[in-house]
Amino acid sequence: MKVNIKSTMLALAILVPASGAWTIANELLVLQPQSRLWIDGTSSIRSFSCKAAEVNAVVEATGANAIPQLLTGDKGVKTVRVTVPAERLDCGNGTMNEHMRKAIKLSDNKTIEFSLSDYDVSRTADGVAGTINGTLLLGGVTKPITLKAEGKPEGAMLHITGSYDLDMTEYGLKPPTLMFGRIKVGPTVKVNYDLLLKS
Repeated sequence: MKVNIKSTMLALAILVPASGAWTIANELLVLQPQSRLWIDGTSSIRSFSCKAAEVNAVVEATGANAIPQLLTGDKGVKTVRVTVPAERLDCGNGTMNEHMRKAIKLSDNKTIEFSLSDYDVSRTADGVAGTINGTLLLGGVTKPITLKAEGKPEGAMLHITGSYDLDMTEYGLKPPTLMFGRIKVGPTVKVNYDLLLKS
């Protein structure tokens, strides 16, 4: 997965372009190549999975040592913006790619974007858990969403995992159909994120 990140946090996650100029020193966290963002769905015939081949992220921290801060349950991040080029979603099948891009109105809406509004983070037995509030822009429609994520230390890095059930119809999107309507994709897909961050 191609990634472009200036700094990042527990928020994605999910999911990740903009730039921020700060007068204080910010710790820059880098999304590692093994990080993944993908969508799982079902149809009347079989399940499918679409991977994000490119994710762009900017996360602005409130100061240095963002990873240790987050792992103690403190808020170390001020803003998060995640952007996925819609054409870089790959379902592993040319026909499915074509129908999915049509369903998310790719011709008029080139990106899928998440922006952080606020979040809560608390310690758990082996890391932290977070509730992340923000907005999601999909198919030209912006709606508020709430994500869940877990963060754990992995060496000097932060490992973030989570998922979100997304109903395409809430964004005015019609789930794809194939084979003249004989194959119908379910309206709800699961957005998964498995991210590894390094300072």
